[in-house]
Amino acid sequence: MTERYTKGLNKLNELDSNAAEGLINSFKDICPDLAKYTIEYPFGDVLQRDGLDFKTRELATIAALTAMGNCQPQLNGHINGALNIGCTPKEITEVILQMSVYAGFPAALNGMNVAKEVFLSRDIISE
Repeated sequence: MTERYTKGLNKLNELDSNAAEGLINSFKDICPDLAKYTIEYPFGDVLQRDGLDFKTRELATIAALTAMGNCQPQLNGHINGALNIGCTPKEITEVILQMSVYAGFPAALNGMNVAKEVFLSRDIISE
């Protein structure tokens, strides 16, 4: 394993202690390199940079995934991860609300529904 791969594994596992293993297992039979590249580049290189703390980077990721509008499984994982590293539900919902201005209401509504699912699953809110 390279140093960037090891750093990436560690950073990914900060979001969720099972995230790296899950990523590796999900692609091992079809394209293990996709998991390797995902671990090395975003988590081993970009997230290791100075300039932004991990919480800010996760909030930016939530904003981007919300704006894209078609990444609900990844958005779910990053909302959970953001909570795991200390982001508050209020910070997350404010970022998603902000996307209504720049990405439109459908994207923000979809993103907020993902946040609601995560918050319900973690007993942060109740129905």
